[in-house]
Amino acid sequence: MGKIKNKLIDWKNRLKDRHMLSIIVVLFSIIVILGLYTYKKQREYRQASENAYNMAFYEVVDYVQNVEVYLAKSLITNSPASSAESLTNVWREANLAQAYLAQLPIDSHELENTAKFLNQVSDYSYSLYTKNLKEEELSDEDMDNLTQLHQYSVELENTLNQLSADINDGRISWGELTDEGTVAFAQQVSNISQDSFDNLEQTFHEYSGLIYDGAFSEHITTAEKVGLTGDNIDEETAKNKATELFDSNSIKEVTSYGKSEGDITSYDFGISFNDDSTATVSISEKGGHVIYMNKNRDVTAEVISQEEADKKAKEYLEARGFKNMRETYYLKQSGIVTINYAYQQDDVIMYADLIKVKVALDNGEILGIETTGYLNSHKERDLKEPKVTVEEAKESLNDDLTIESEELAMIPTEWKTEVLCWEFEGNVEGLDFIVYVNAETGKEEDILIITNTPNGTLTH
Repeated sequence: MGKIKNKLIDWKNRLKDRHMLSIIVVLFSIIVILGLYTYKKQREYRQASENAYNMAFYEVVDYVQNVEVYLAKSLITNSPASSAESLTNVWREANLAQAYLAQLPIDSHELENTAKFLNQVSDYSYSLYTKNLKEEELSDEDMDNLTQLHQYSVELENTLNQLSADINDGRISWGELTDEGTVAFAQQVSNISQDSFDNLEQTFHEYSGLIYDGAFSEHITTAEKVGLTGDNIDEETAKNKATELFDSNSIKEVTSYGKSEGDITSYDFGISFNDDSTATVSISEKGGHVIYMNKNRDVTAEVISQEEADKKAKEYLEARGFKNMRETYYLKQSGIVTINYAYQQDDVIMYADLIKVKVALDNGEILGIETTGYLNSHKERDLKEPKVTVEEAKESLNDDLTIESEELAMIPTEWKTEVLCWEFEGNVEGLDFIVYVNAETGKEEDILIITNTPNGTLTH
């Protein structure tokens, strides 16, 4: 005790020295100034982030309102030309809404589904737009689908307007949502907003067939899921299968969203990673197959080529048991290429057995996979020799057509059956096309016009 007392007395005596006191005052002042400077910078950063998020959110609100308006116009017009204009606007505005939605800092299953909804609106409106280009009137089924999409767009618009009011009134801040994620979202958004997102989530499966994945995709949903093999699994097994899609060392947290009763019953999960990116995964209850995986992260550069992306996607599919898959169509957006693959059996391409893979063009990372078509339709077919030879099939074609390739393909029909066809690809007067001729009857089954764009290949 005596030593401690002496040291305290010595320290007190030193403080009396003006030089020592000056040093302490200077150091204390520096600490205070640095603290104030850091606090100011943090406030400025938070305010800048808040402004950026507000701008992105209000852009989403505006574009979703435009989607609702143009969908309404498409229901009123009876002219293919006017309908085409409205549907083109729906396609554009939905794409822009998706782009700004991706900038919001919410790790939320509900917003994941909102993005999926906008994607469906965009793709389906584009598929109908291509019908209008051929001056075809939309069918009753098309109009029913547009009516349903319009109803959902109104619901989404109301939800976003409520959320906008909550933000304007200060009941929600983006900073709190960023820090607390989905929990804060559920607690702070009013019941109207939360219920609306919940309703959207529940009804996604009701119109999942509207997703436009390329030629014949509207016919790949079947009552009997012949590709869905294996025994039922529990949620814990599904969780393990979901995490196996990623490097286990990169995973920070896995959140279960429970069982989803849709076209294919699934266990759904949200995954957050150490780099603050997130992913959503759906695993089928029957067999434990991956139905859907989508990882969200920014892709700011395009380094690898389309060919390299295709190679990486095929390697990914091979490693997960999807053999003999062949690229059919692709679409490139925001540094990500989405490639459609179809199963090939004995040199015959099976267009119903469809899988989509998303590849990041900065490093080749697989950011998404969707296997609904494959799980609905995949099986080994009993392939018979075609009754109509390739030369006989060619006789039914226009003499002016320049044929560049020919092969056999199994295509789905609107009656949930499949038809073996000769597929002829070529061009005429600057137009690229594909013609399908029934290999049993010699009858022309379908004609598709190919549109090659800088961002990918589309058919209509």
